[in-house]
Amino acid sequence: MNFLEAIVLGLVQGLTEFLPVSSSGHLVLTQRFLGVDDPGVTFEILVHFGTLLSVVIYFWKPLWRIFLAILPPFRSDLARERRLFGYLIIASIPAGIVGFSPLKDGFESVYEKPATVALLLLVTGALLLLPRMLARRGKEPVRAPSALAMGIGQAFAILPGISRSGATIVSGMLAGTKSSDAAEFSFLMAVPAIAAATLLEAKDLDTIDMSLLTNYLAGAVVAFLSGLAAIYTVLESIRRGKFEWFALYCFAAGIGCFCWFRFGVAA
Repeated sequence: MNFLEAIVLGLVQGLTEFLPVSSSGHLVLTQRFLGVDDPGVTFEILVHFGTLLSVVIYFWKPLWRIFLAILPPFRSDLARERRLFGYLIIASIPAGIVGFSPLKDGFESVYEKPATVALLLLVTGALLLLPRMLARRGKEPVRAPSALAMGIGQAFAILPGISRSGATIVSGMLAGTKSSDAAEFSFLMAVPAIAAATLLEAKDLDTIDMSLLTNYLAGAVVAFLSGLAAIYTVLESIRRGKFEWFALYCFAAGIGCFCWFRFGVAA
């Protein structure tokens, strides 16, 4: 993996981690298009850390309040944040169950099937249209049932091609949560999700190839900066009522990539 490839992969990771278009799916397809072999665990850990840092910095105030809320003595003015912490635990359970079950191997096998990943992008596009098609516009804050629904959406997003942010936000909206609240909670959910994925990858960490350290760091920095831009873009699209527009991209990318890998390169 050369410097330019590291930049491209870092950009794809940062943008698609939070845009509702599937980061795992885009990384699979981008690596196939570029002809890049597996960049290795070290690179994956660093770009994941970059995206984790972007969401922590963007949401540092609510995260800090949640941290203070769970420290004794428990302050009465942080009751909402304590509830949010409990909801984050609830939302993390489904993905945790899938991650440590035999289903995980089946989900991960899809990484070797780029045409299937492309089809799953079409599924993501359909998911993004559901709230408008079903006329579901929630008005409630996040509650335990909606947190569980968003957690189930996050579990399905282990499949490459299914967007984590898209599945969680849509699940929250369908469960009756206000779209802006669902989006913010989805990003807060990303903190334990990305941190857990990074820790799981760390057990396979190899010795860092110092000759590639510059490439690794460049990819991580680009992932961080593009992650910040993606968070802002998603929140702004929801504020303007244009979140569903990402579905058009998913349909175009899914159809194009499926045709390319099914009838082009793979043919």
